[in-house]
Amino acid sequence: MRNAELIPGHSVALLQGAQELFPALVRAMDGAAQSVRFETYICDFTDSGASIGAALERAARRGVQVQLLVDGFGTGGLDAGWLERLRAAGVQYQAFAPLGPLGLLLPQRWRRLHRKLCVVDGAVLFCGGINLLDDFYDPNYGRLEAPRFDFAVEVRGPITAQANAAMQIAWWRMQAVSAARLRHLGEARRDFFAARQVARTKAAAPQERSGVRAALLLRDNVLHRAVIERAYLRAIAQAREEIIIANAYFVPGRRLRRALVHAARRGVRVRLLLQGRYEYFLQYHAARPVYGLLLKAGVEIHEYAPSFLHAKVAVIDAEGSHPWATVGSSNLDPLSLLLAREANVAVADAEFAQNLRKRLVDAMEHAGRQIDSAAYAARPWRARVLDRLALALVRSALWLTGKTY
Repeated sequence: MRNAELIPGHSVALLQGAQELFPALVRAMDGAAQSVRFETYICDFTDSGASIGAALERAARRGVQVQLLVDGFGTGGLDAGWLERLRAAGVQYQAFAPLGPLGLLLPQRWRRLHRKLCVVDGAVLFCGGINLLDDFYDPNYGRLEAPRFDFAVEVRGPITAQANAAMQIAWWRMQAVSAARLRHLGEARRDFFAARQVARTKAAAPQERSGVRAALLLRDNVLHRAVIERAYLRAIAQAREEIIIANAYFVPGRRLRRALVHAARRGVRVRLLLQGRYEYFLQYHAARPVYGLLLKAGVEIHEYAPSFLHAKVAVIDAEGSHPWATVGSSNLDPLSLLLAREANVAVADAEFAQNLRKRLVDAMEHAGRQIDSAAYAARPWRARVLDRLALALVRSALWLTGKTY
C-alpha cells in the first residue's frame, strides 16, 4: 500500500493551537499503559509546555516506555534542569543530527527532523504543525500578544500503527551501532511494513468500511521524497470549487505554482492564508516574488496579522462531493518538500473539512489582510530587492544540495 492512500476506519479530531492540543496530549499520556513516542522540532517547556514535560515524567515513573526525539537544530540544547528531570524519571531522550562545530555550513546538516508526532500505546496519534511550545511564547521573540495560529489532529485508526512503527524506525536508526540495536532496527522496519499490510487488509474488509478515510503522509530522503507534494498536486488537480491553503513558509516550486494557476483559471476559487509578520528573512522575503504570478491568475492572497502563522494545512472542496483536507508539519517550501523529514495526515471527510474551512475563513476575514494586486505591483524598490535577494539565496542553497525545485 502506498503511503498516500486514503483508507477508512478512523476517527479524526481537529485541534487548534497548543491550547487545544496540550490538554489532549496530557490526557492521552496520563492514560498510557505501555508506550509514549514523541517527536518534535522545537522542545521548550516554558509556560504551558511544562504540562507536557510533567506528563512525560509521570508516564515514565509508572513504568511506561517514554521516548522523546527532538531536532538537534530546532531544539538545540534542552534546558539542563528539564533534561535532568526527564532522565531521572526514566524518559529516553535523543537529539536528531546535532549540528557539530561547523553547524549549518555543511549542506547535509540541512536535513532536519521537522515532523511533530506523538503516538500513545500505539493506539492514538497526534500529528500537526504544533511544536512543544507555548502558543504565546517564541524562543526568538519572547512573549506574543496573540497566540500562534496552528493546527494538529488526534487520530485513532489504522494509520496510528503506521506512525508508531515509523517512529520506532527513526529511534533505532539513530542508535544502530551495535548488533543488538541493528536487530531492533530490523524489527522496527518489519513492524512498519506489517502495520501497512494490516491497514490494507482492514481497508479491504467490508466490516471496516465505516469511519473517516485518512492517510499518513511521511516525507523522508529515501523512499518517500515527494509523497506530500504529490498529495497536494493531486488534490489541487481534482479541485472543482474551492482551494484554501494556510502555510507559514510559502515558497512553492514550479509544479505547485502551475497547479494553483491552472486551478484558478478553470474557475476554482483559490485562497491562500500566509505569514504576514516578519519572522525570518529568507522565508518572509522569498515568498513575495511568487505573489505576482498568482495574483495575476486570480488567486486571493491574505496575510495573517495578529501573531505568527505557523499552520501547514489545506482544505479543498469542503462543501463538495469529494472533500479533502490535510494537517501536518510540511510547509510548501524547498526545505520541507526537498530536505526535511515531515509528517502530514490527509483526511477525506465532509465534517472535518468544513470545520477546518470555517476556522480558516474566519482567520482570513477577521485576522488577515488581503493583498491588492496594484499595491503589490507598486511596492517600494527596497522591498523588491530584498525579495529577489532572498529568492536567489534559496535557489543558491538548493544548488549546493544538488536539488532543483
